[in-house]
Amino acid sequence: MEKNVFKTADGAKIAFTGAVAKQQIITMVENCATGSCECMSDKTKEKISNMEVAGEDGNVELKLTGDVSKEELEEALERSKVLNNK
Repeated sequence: MEKNVFKTADGAKIAFTGAVAKQQIITMVENCATGSCECMSDKTKEKISNMEVAGEDGNVELKLTGDVSKEELEEALERSKVLNNK
């Protein structure tokens, strides 16, 4: 799975391509929203006001609204148990 983070005008966008299921990203977002993941610090989570999943299996996009940095998101992706099968 390829993960590319891009800064946008109102936040950031993460493009997931390759071996990725849309449901996998939806699960990751739900875990983040309910606090049942530890990939992102509470400080980073507080900066995000909205998360939106779009696309289809093999080409999924996650749009985040808020003042988050590309580096914060890349670190969170590395720690994600859903994405890294930990």
